Amino acid sequence: MLLIPISSILKKSELEFASPIMQTTSKILMVRPARFGFNEETAKNNYFQQKAPQEEVAEKALKEFDAFVSLLRANDVDVIVVQDTEDPKTPDSIFPNNWFSSHISGELVLYPMYAENRRSERKPKIIDLLKRKMNHRKIIDLTPWEKEGEFLEGTGSMIFDRDKRVAYACRSPRTSEKVLHDFCSRMNYDAVVFDSTDKEGNLIYHTNVMMEVGTQVAIVCMESIKNDEERQKVQARLASTGKIIVDITLDQVYKFAGNMLELKSRNGAPLMIMSASARNALTSQQEKIISTYNKILSPELNTIESNGGGSARCMIAEIFY
Repeated sequence: MLLIPISSILKKSELEFASPIMQTTSKILMVRPARFGFNEETAKNNYFQQKAPQEEVAEKALKEFDAFVSLLRANDVDVIVVQDTEDPKTPDSIFPNNWFSSHISGELVLYPMYAENRRSERKPKIIDLLKRKMNHRKIIDLTPWEKEGEFLEGTGSMIFDRDKRVAYACRSPRTSEKVLHDFCSRMNYDAVVFDSTDKEGNLIYHTNVMMEVGTQVAIVCMESIKNDEERQKVQARLASTGKIIVDITLDQVYKFAGNMLELKSRNGAPLMIMSASARNALTSQQEKIISTYNKILSPELNTIESNGGGSARCMIAEIFY
């Protein structure tokens, strides 16, 4: 298991002078669901979803969502909450990061979605909010790829190193190399593509389940990258960009330990967002490395994780403008 020794980590005093340009943001958008529940369409290739009796799922998910928002705001994160509508029914609207991404140079990118019922999440009022209030004047619309059966689900499919302009992506039915290269050519990113599989040999549906790239630390499940050449490629690229690599196991991936996101407070304090399940799955050494660079925030998201197959990172759409 690859884990950089704690003794090799920079001192916090050194860290203050090492921040790259806008890798993280203090402004985010979250969608408060109206009809959250198990989505049969996404379950076709999201093996992290677990169907449970649905009677109280929506109510429990709302409580988890509201507590998560409160935790973020208590730590000085600027959270824009958009209330979802009852119609059209969008059971996965709680995961807005899959259908758009925001960029400091003004682009708003719209993405092609695998599940037909997720395409309705691209609701005009949210797009209008992003265009008018967040100053996103340049729209890059990749959604026509849906007609060709090619998909790329935003920052679920891609993990951005925004400072170095690298997009890490594991191939899956939801992550087409064709669309990935279209995105990279338009946005001047370099793609690092690889296969990542679970214990049963299934392609992991989203890269953000097994990987996170922050300012100083990268979380990645090297065990899931079975091809030696591809694993070495990912490891080398992360190392070349100065990231401290925390290597997690597939067992930890199943607890959503790969589904993290680094944010910052409005005062610039670094925060690593993960669920309580993810945090509890970390070893003491892994948690020590992450907490050296970031304050860890870990809300309880059990209902959302089990029914939605996504966790804390999936619920957050970063806003850069």
